[in-house]
Amino acid sequence: MGFVRLVALKMSIKIFLIMIFCLLVSIQCNAEAKMEERNTNLTHTAYDELASKGFPSGLLPNSVAKYFFNKSSGDFSVHLNGRCDIILPPDNYPASFSKTVRGKLTEGYIQELSGIRVKAFFKWWSITGIRSKGEKLVFEVGMVTAEYPSVNFDESPDCGGSSHSSA
Repeated sequence: MGFVRLVALKMSIKIFLIMIFCLLVSIQCNAEAKMEERNTNLTHTAYDELASKGFPSGLLPNSVAKYFFNKSSGDFSVHLNGRCDIILPPDNYPASFSKTVRGKLTEGYIQELSGIRVKAFFKWWSITGIRSKGEKLVFEVGMVTAEYPSVNFDESPDCGGSSHSSA
C-alpha cells in the first residue's frame, strides 16, 4: 500500500509541475500579446486606423488623446481631451463630440457609432453610422442619410470650429 501512495504522490507532483509550467507559458503569451497591442497603439494613430479602412482623417477632431481598436471585431473607442464642438463642412452644421466616441470600424463602414451629434432643423441628432462610397461619405442618422464629398473631411478640425491638418 505504501508503494501505491508513493507512485500517486510522484504523479501528483508531476501533474502539479506541468500545470505550473502551462500557467507560466500562458502568462508569458498574454504579456507578449499585450505588449504587441501597446506597440501597435504607439505606432498607429486613430487617424491611421480610419485611413486603413477607407476614411479621411478629418472625421475626428485633432484632440484625440488615446484610442483602442480591436482588429478582430472592429470595435473601437476614441478618447478626446474633452468634449469637442466643431462646425461640419460644407453646410456649416454645428456638431459635438463627446469625450468618448465608440463604434465598429470595418472596411468602408463605421457602424454602431455613439458620441457624435449634429444640429440640424433646430434639433440635435446622433450620427449612428458613416459609409465611405468612393469620393463620397454617407452619414447615417437613424434611417435618414446625408451624402457629402469626402474631401470636405481631409483635415481634422480644431475644437471650436476651425480646421487643422491631421498630418
